[in-house]
Amino acid sequence: MESLTVEQILDAGLADWRKLAQALHARFLTGDFATGLRFVTAVSEAAEAANHHPDVTLSYPHVDLALMSHDAVALTKRDIHLARRISEIAQEQGVPADPHAVAEVELALDTADLAAVGPFWAALLTGSTDALHGSDVVDPNGRVPLLWFQDTDHHRTPRQRFHIDLWLPHDIAEERIAAAVAAGGTVVDNDNAPSFVVLADPEGNRTCVCTSLDR
Repeated sequence: MESLTVEQILDAGLADWRKLAQALHARFLTGDFATGLRFVTAVSEAAEAANHHPDVTLSYPHVDLALMSHDAVALTKRDIHLARRISEIAQEQGVPADPHAVAEVELALDTADLAAVGPFWAALLTGSTDALHGSDVVDPNGRVPLLWFQDTDHHRTPRQRFHIDLWLPHDIAEERIAAAVAAGGTVVDNDNAPSFVVLADPEGNRTCVCTSLDR
């Protein structure tokens, strides 16, 4: 199926869901385990009917879901349709969503030679070089964060090679950046906002706050 643009996803009006690095994410506040299990059971039935299955994490106070068409490695209309159905199930069961609670940590490694370092990190993190997809190491079992390789020029070490990308809902990113600055951080580069903003902690360690906008 055809992959969707960020604009198409936003236009779909999925109030309970936010696109982060690759997938649609949602958190539903079930409050207790029994309610969560009931909700997950209904979601699994809807997923079976659609022949499309989300990643689900059931914990005591909430249920986290992520949707992506893995065969397309993208978001498609299947994801939009199932996201809507899951939101309908939540509404029917009186389970509220908290879209501002979702977040995703992604590791980024600067490299001038992806062909050399990519297989190493894929094998180390997942046990197989098959986990290297383009410029990403994707663990099919979801055990480790996504690792992506940021193309850079050749340079001497030491220089910060790893950094954390924090993916946030586009409608809370500015608030989170302001909180980090108030806690002692500085904005290093906001030329690419709202796609990403580079921050530094008081010792100069850098990180990026990323959103799905302008991509």
